[in-house]
Amino acid sequence: MTTADETPFARLGGEPGVRRLVDRFYDAMERPEVALLRQLHPPSLDGSRDKLHWYLCGWLGGPPLYTSKFGHPRLRARHFPFAIDTVARDQWLACMQLALDEQVADLELRAWLGEKLTSLADHMRNQPA
Repeated sequence: MTTADETPFARLGGEPGVRRLVDRFYDAMERPEVALLRQLHPPSLDGSRDKLHWYLCGWLGGPPLYTSKFGHPRLRARHFPFAIDTVARDQWLACMQLALDEQVADLELRAWLGEKLTSLADHMRNQPA
């Protein structure tokens, strides 16, 4: 998908591109059809926005902002206190797909991100069905 010099992070537009994606993702969470997902988050999403931004920067091949602040992400362990079932996963993916569709013009990159983020979201499920 990329060369050594062309990471997904760079193709997305670096930190500003990742921030736009993350902000659109969290904005999408305010829609009524994803109320279950929104209820899993604190009233203010500011901290969540920052943490996802920091995580995605490193995950996409950019600077390891999250790990430099918090160490290994341990995503599944950090999310285990929250009941994440198939409905929550699907709502998360719907918000992320909306953000990808609106913020990522590069179709190849959008498809790659969609595939990788779907695997990540499925890994986060900790409840049956």
